[in-house]
Amino acid sequence: MKKLILTAALCSLSSTVMAADLPSRAPPPVYAPPLPIFTWTGVYLGGQIGYEWGREPITLMSSQPSGVVGGGHIGYNYQTQQFVMGIEGDVNGTSYRGSAFSILGPISASTKVPVDASLRGRIGIAWDRTLFYATGGVAFADIKDSFVTPGAFASFDRSRVGWTVGGGVEYAVTNNWSVRAEYRYTDYGRFSDAVFAFPLDHHSTDNRVQAGFSYKFDTYAPPAPVVAKY
Repeated sequence: MKKLILTAALCSLSSTVMAADLPSRAPPPVYAPPLPIFTWTGVYLGGQIGYEWGREPITLMSSQPSGVVGGGHIGYNYQTQQFVMGIEGDVNGTSYRGSAFSILGPISASTKVPVDASLRGRIGIAWDRTLFYATGGVAFADIKDSFVTPGAFASFDRSRVGWTVGGGVEYAVTNNWSVRAEYRYTDYGRFSDAVFAFPLDHHSTDNRVQAGFSYKFDTYAPPAPVVAKY
């Protein structure tokens, strides 16, 4: 009986050793690349909508136009450490308009800006997904002025170039989508119209607050999966 038990134990131990020597058939683990680290660097485009108000002082008159503004933008950011630098352009349609009356005669004036645009630099500081930035550059507008007096009418349509400056905050909801809030002040300079033989001087300025969104295109190439070999 003792010999039988000893023989059975040796056989069991031999089977275990042989099984341990057999090659493993378990599938090798597949390497999953980590999610890309977020960066503000890249080309982006988006849209914005807001409200603007301003002043259009004209000789002996003062208009305070206002209206809704909205459009699209495109730009590029480059991030190094916490600093973000970039360039952005936007185009907007507006309902911005106002009217005024002369205090010395029966003359009324109206102003409207159906289209405006800008090309600006941006510089900011990023705390991970939150970006605080300042922006400034050149501004463009199509300004339409009209003047009415009993028995006469005059209108002027001009393209003005001025400057704009402001700032805002932007937050990246995902690695590609971000939302923003912004304020800008714009000055289109001084100009003059000869209306009914009288020179009327203008100085067009406006303020705007707007919210927007952007989609940033990826500028990295994701690494290829690595499969471990045995």
